[in-house]
Amino acid sequence: MATQQRSFQLVVFGASGFTGQFVTEEVAREQVAPERSSRLPWAVAGRSREKLLRVLERAALKLGRPTLSSEVGIIICDITNPASLDEMAKQATVVLNCVGPYRFYGEPVVKACIENGTSYIDICGEPEFLELMYWKYHKKAAEKGVYIIGSSGFDTIPADLGVIYTRNKMNGTLTAVESYLTLHSGPEGLCIHDGTWKSAIYGFASQSSLRKVRNSSNLKPVLFIGPKLKKRWLVSYCRELSTYSIPFMGADRSVVKRTQRYLHEMLEESPFPWLFSFGYFSKQGPTQKQIDDSSFTMTFFGQGYTQGLSTDKNKPNIRICTQVKGPEAAYVATPIAMVQAALTLLNDASDLPKAGGVFTPGAAFSRTKLIDRLNQHGIEFSVISSSEV
Repeated sequence: MATQQRSFQLVVFGASGFTGQFVTEEVAREQVAPERSSRLPWAVAGRSREKLLRVLERAALKLGRPTLSSEVGIIICDITNPASLDEMAKQATVVLNCVGPYRFYGEPVVKACIENGTSYIDICGEPEFLELMYWKYHKKAAEKGVYIIGSSGFDTIPADLGVIYTRNKMNGTLTAVESYLTLHSGPEGLCIHDGTWKSAIYGFASQSSLRKVRNSSNLKPVLFIGPKLKKRWLVSYCRELSTYSIPFMGADRSVVKRTQRYLHEMLEESPFPWLFSFGYFSKQGPTQKQIDDSSFTMTFFGQGYTQGLSTDKNKPNIRICTQVKGPEAAYVATPIAMVQAALTLLNDASDLPKAGGVFTPGAAFSRTKLIDRLNQHGIEFSVISSSEV
């Protein structure tokens, strides 16, 4: 990736949107992080200079940085104007795309980034868009040597990297994982912004289109080792957590499966089956108190075999339980994950896949220090228990 000749290392596109303003604040924090030897050159981008300035002024007030607005570049561009997107991409090493729903507004940004040699990160939770971008642009991105990485927010970094963390911490071969998400709230309850909800709805609504994308891909099935996981009912009871659960309808399952395929085909790592369960929306979005009082816990139960034990006739003889815990999911954990993913692209280039392309977070970051970065910024990965049966 080109870094020296670009005006900005990071550009937040859609910075004046509801989620974009939180991503802007997170980049501003990183700009002056104590471990940074020099200030991070970055910019915000969108249609209205006035709105972008207001976002920077709010961030300056919140962070106690009165000169912030003068330290950050402003780029005016519009999703309906390809030339303006090209101009944005030419100035950036990595574009952080916060403009959704991605099925309507994402592809022009991906295309502009690839054509101008710019890497790209988004926080999309829409499986159809994510998989379609792979089939349309993976080869082009590889030829340009740029990295296009979707779903790099709460959808789906805790799940995708949580599975990889579980595999890395197991003293043997991981063959199956079940994971459970719990969202915690304070007395005012949970809330997400209307735009976030709409993006999720469009992701759910595109299942027929997604099937067409998958059917046209003609992928060979991945062979798993060990026994299959039992299917769960629509509502099922988890004895380990002493609670009932329902299936989670987000992009996590799609992304984790794509990561497992990549790790199996490119790095010859054993794939495994995976189940994911999920233990109020407004135009204004959540209040600051709702955000401050909320958090999430994602718990992973893995099973596998000690090295050398045959998987043909024996039952799994290792159990492991891991957790990923963090602050409010949509507007605190998501900006942290997105910005740390972008900084990993900038700083861990030697540990990324050798060629560019369109990747899931797990495929792109499995050998980088992203988990360490997340641990240092409040998204904590830990082993709860590990035992040999």
